[in-house]
Amino acid sequence: MSKPKVIVTRKWPAEVEAQLRALYDVQLNESDIPMTANELKQALLTADALLPTVTDLITADILNIENKRTKIIGNFGVGYNNIDINAAKAQGLVVTNTPHVLTDCTADIAMLLLLMSARRASEGERLILQQRWTGWKPTQLIGQKVTGKTLGLIGFGRIAQAMAKKAHHGFGMKILFYAPSQPAKTITDNLQAIRCETIEELLREANFVSLHCPGGEATRHLINEQRLKIMRPSAHLINTARGDVVDSKALIRALKEGWITGAGLDVYEGEPNINPDFLTLNNVTLLPHLGSATEETRIAMGNCVLKNITAFFSGQSPEDRVA
Repeated sequence: MSKPKVIVTRKWPAEVEAQLRALYDVQLNESDIPMTANELKQALLTADALLPTVTDLITADILNIENKRTKIIGNFGVGYNNIDINAAKAQGLVVTNTPHVLTDCTADIAMLLLLMSARRASEGERLILQQRWTGWKPTQLIGQKVTGKTLGLIGFGRIAQAMAKKAHHGFGMKILFYAPSQPAKTITDNLQAIRCETIEELLREANFVSLHCPGGEATRHLINEQRLKIMRPSAHLINTARGDVVDSKALIRALKEGWITGAGLDVYEGEPNINPDFLTLNNVTLLPHLGSATEETRIAMGNCVLKNITAFFSGQSPEDRVA
């Protein structure tokens, strides 16, 4: 019996690629160059499973190609707003993601950005790299204390809860959150977390605001000019969620004009393209989408995709099915 044909759109950890070779008739992307729309269409015509990443835009135009061979799309990432889910459902395609496995590492990056922004670490590193540091001064790069401050979380899923745990138990921070529904009392009690009725209420109270909501049209530019003006002038905005949750032009203006003190970003609108005005600012910390970038997490993500497609080809329902 022939093995199912699987196409992987980007380079994956070697350990996972080895398993794919052993289990499937697999086409890997050794060059790691993103596939074009036409190449993705061709993949749907020739593979039983397509394994894209969160940066591969799987549009309705791609999904609607006739005479598809593909029956399952195993997305490498917890987010799946890169895939037109409605079109996938209409075409009878199964779509899976990789939740659970990247929670702590993404929360770690959110805390890293919070600390770097509060303590002006990026500015300090630039002083060293540009050989402009002239020695310790009592008033040099005065930042803000983190311990005991108020952290506001927009979204309160697994990653937000993991960040809240690190912030509350590690730094003694007060936790506020906004979420559409009330989580279990055991969770909020452990974190002494207080639910805000509105985003605006949270923005007014928090010293640090961290975004943990999904991307897509419902949350596009959730943080806009109006809401940035509600934040405290001393506040910092942290985004490890999705780039389009924040209106980049409004955030740049907020940082330039002092509506808020700083920001820490791991995701961007239109990435990998970044609004060049961000590069002119001293009060923003910029990371290249490192949320899940640890050896352990990326291997776990690949194994999660493997588990899902293996279940599918065995006639079972994949555990992480989203469509």
